[in-house]
Amino acid sequence: MRGSGGTEGGAGKFVFGFGLAALALYLFFDSVRVATGDLGLFSGLARRHSGGGLWETTSMGLLFVPFFLGVLALFYDSRLKWAWGLMWFGVAVLVIEILSRIRFFLNMKTTHLLGMIVLFAAGAALMIRSYRDEGTNQGAAAPTDADPSPDKPSAPSSEPPSKA
Repeated sequence: MRGSGGTEGGAGKFVFGFGLAALALYLFFDSVRVATGDLGLFSGLARRHSGGGLWETTSMGLLFVPFFLGVLALFYDSRLKWAWGLMWFGVAVLVIEILSRIRFFLNMKTTHLLGMIVLFAAGAALMIRSYRDEGTNQGAAAPTDADPSPDKPSAPSSEPPSKA
């Protein structure tokens, strides 16, 4: 049976290693908590330059203004290129603001982290090992012509002996 990488055997090792690595990744991502932070990229910049607390409540609303104006102009005339640009600029600003507010927290014990690292390393090693050909005997060294056995005479050389 042809295994992983086209070599003999190793398919079971690959599947088992993949399972270990997948389990480790699942446990790792299950331990990560996602929350939103106080300020995003644009609202944080606006708040730092002004001393007022009004930005805390209106920053996201102000981010919708370019999108709103772009959509408004597109409903008036959909052939306006600046309106399409303004609308897509507004979408980009909103996406950047939302993504920049995301905060990741890793919530696990050190022993669990070490266990996940061992699981992932074992799984990756088994997957890599499964690509090795197991159909041949790798432990025994085959005799070569460069190292003849004592009971076998060496073949005569076609080169004349050198005079040193």
